[in-house]
Amino acid sequence: MTLLSSIANLGGPDLIVILLIVLVLFGAKRLPDLARGMGQAMREFHKTKDDLGQELHYSAAPEPAPASVSSSSVASLRNSSAGEPETARSGAGRSATV
Repeated sequence: MTLLSSIANLGGPDLIVILLIVLVLFGAKRLPDLARGMGQAMREFHKTKDDLGQELHYSAAPEPAPASVSSSSVASLRNSSAGEPETARSGAGRSATV
């Protein structure tokens, strides 16, 4: 746990020392290639993370209702509810008056 907390507390001078060590190890010619590769890796990671988040979001959402209803099915529904009292037909979710 102390290693994690010490990494999180890096300041300006610490980062400069780390960057100088990287410069000495890899050289000035390879630094742009390393930075480009790191940028591409981070971009790919974020893209994959966003895609996975969208996939999880859409898989949890309920299936949408059909966009169109044929007129024959509406007519059959009206005919099947013709024998019911008006209070039962008029309010879905409302309590029927007695």
